[in-house]
Amino acid sequence: MWEKPWEVKEAIAIGAGLVITGILLQFCVGAVNWSLFAFPVNVVVLVALLLLVACGYAFSNRVYVLEFLVSGSSAIASIGYAATLTVVMGLVPQSAHPSGEVFGITNMLSWWPFVLVYFWLTLIVGIVGLRHAVLLVRGKKRSLATLLSHVGLFVAIVCSTLGNADVQRLKMSCKVGSPEWRAQDEGGKVVELPLAIELHEFSIEYYPMQVVIIDNATGKTVTDSPWEMAMTKQMEYAAANVTDSVDVHYVEWHSVGATSAAYVEAVNKADGKSRQGWISCGSFAFPYHGLKLDDCHSAVMPEREPKRFASSVSVYTKAGETFSDTILVNKPLNVDGWKIYQLSYDEALGRWSDVSIFELVKDPWLPAVYCGIALMLAGAVLLFLNSGKKGVEQR
Repeated sequence: MWEKPWEVKEAIAIGAGLVITGILLQFCVGAVNWSLFAFPVNVVVLVALLLLVACGYAFSNRVYVLEFLVSGSSAIASIGYAATLTVVMGLVPQSAHPSGEVFGITNMLSWWPFVLVYFWLTLIVGIVGLRHAVLLVRGKKRSLATLLSHVGLFVAIVCSTLGNADVQRLKMSCKVGSPEWRAQDEGGKVVELPLAIELHEFSIEYYPMQVVIIDNATGKTVTDSPWEMAMTKQMEYAAANVTDSVDVHYVEWHSVGATSAAYVEAVNKADGKSRQGWISCGSFAFPYHGLKLDDCHSAVMPEREPKRFASSVSVYTKAGETFSDTILVNKPLNVDGWKIYQLSYDEALGRWSDVSIFELVKDPWLPAVYCGIALMLAGAVLLFLNSGKKGVEQR
């Protein structure tokens, strides 16, 4: 081992050395604090990385270690280590906060072995990409596909990593009719934004009403009950009406605080007995109401799950522009580099909520990441086309 020429076993040893070094760094200095790489530090690091790639290429024919770094054996080993650690990241639940433990892999992006291995892979990709750029300048047109693939991967990895510290993720609570300029970051700090959001209307759509049978003692759902249930009448907007006999029935009521209610009929398959009555999931204005079937079972309506909720808003910028649109959970609004997501609402008020909670995300490095991905796709297409042409020429 370590006798020239080096092969895959030496590359595996280098990867193991990086992992061990990373664990020691994790133990000595703690997890990587990416917040320290916010602008302009990340730009300085990017320039330093590009200079390192240029130096690596310039001396790769003179220093054997650098020559081996860009070899196929080194590339295979780095990809293997990176893939293994990425799989581990996918299998282990990840925390939002860095862990200072030696083997604390609950935040792989801040774990030193993960960072060092990806730095190794990025350095290889950068140097090989620069080599193919030089070959292209010298007239080797077939290097274009490989160049695009390597440059795209380099840009995607570097920009997504260094740009992470510049990502702004804020939460804003908006009340109907009151434009809001302020939001809060993850630490609760109030941030004034270059845009304001005015909520005009919040709307919510629920999944259909359901009726379930529960155990009176435990409150848990029963799946093997002898009772068969049927909803014979449903009211999307209802109000409870208590008669003198203390029986509860529901009437249509399209006003703030209305609840959902259903009239159910139940038949006991064992003895043929039947029960009828109203059930409701309740609201902030009306309590939940169930129907007792026997000493052991009751029919209830579970709290209804939102199927879709949206906010009709206007967004005002300091430049004097106004954007009006409807924001859905999976349909953010893009304004001046900000993505505005529908996050939540006043769940106590439900459909009558006059508050929407938005998440605002700004990632200034994201266009560069998309550009890198586009370059990788273009390189893959060219490689495919070139391989087809080569096959035709051989025939």
